[in-house]
Amino acid sequence: MAIIRQVARAKINLCLHVTGQRTDGYHLLDSIVGFAEYGDVLTFEPADSVSLSISGPFGAGLGGADDNLILKAARCFGKTAGQGAAIHLEKNLPVASGIGGGSADAAATLHGLSELWGLPLPDAAKQLTLGADVPVCVSGKTVRMRGIGEVIDPLPNPPDLPIVLINPGVSVATPDVFKALACKDNPAIDNNDAADWVRWLITQRNDLQTPAIANAPEISLVLNALAETGAVLHRMSGSGATCFGIYDSDLSATAAADKVIESHPDWWVQTTRLTT
Repeated sequence: MAIIRQVARAKINLCLHVTGQRTDGYHLLDSIVGFAEYGDVLTFEPADSVSLSISGPFGAGLGGADDNLILKAARCFGKTAGQGAAIHLEKNLPVASGIGGGSADAAATLHGLSELWGLPLPDAAKQLTLGADVPVCVSGKTVRMRGIGEVIDPLPNPPDLPIVLINPGVSVATPDVFKALACKDNPAIDNNDAADWVRWLITQRNDLQTPAIANAPEISLVLNALAETGAVLHRMSGSGATCFGIYDSDLSATAAADKVIESHPDWWVQTTRLTT
């Protein structure tokens, strides 16, 4: 059987509104989620048992321990799978960076092993046990995500736009960001009645941006750098620290990335596109 390849595409919270908190502690979200062309790369080969190897620029420090989300995703198929797989992860996305790296890897694993083993995808309830972002990463489409991540609605005419991703090389702990959020009962996303997607997105927000900056001031430096490149929209994704800038052309995005790299050669900078 040929090697199966899956790209765990970076998940971008184009906006993220925190609308409440449940009694069990989970926060309620309302977010427009898109996916970049760029991401981690996973391959799957038949084997006698399930194993995981890791390489890539951000692979150091990641191991194949039982609590790895990729191996947890493999176990979601249950004992009925009765098969093995040699899984390899090329870790291209920064770790703990607000662009769903671990969740995207888990989702790619579900897709890859479903194809390899000829089994249906585990249901949404099992996907949620891997993390709130896993179901939306399994969908892989531009959607509106609500609740704790279980309510996913498709969006008409999603954007296909040039985007630059920047991470200043800091990791942000999501629980710390939510803990620092002053108001946890914020307005939901306004309905998109605008013909211009980006113009509408500008009127939305990421409620986690301010508390994330309090935890990692470097985020404000990234946002300022994106603003100076003339991004049509710049914002933090998820709980940080990765930020994005949307541009009106691929040429503008490439020029912006080059400018940031020249000024901040130690930052991770990636030009890509939002995909539909």
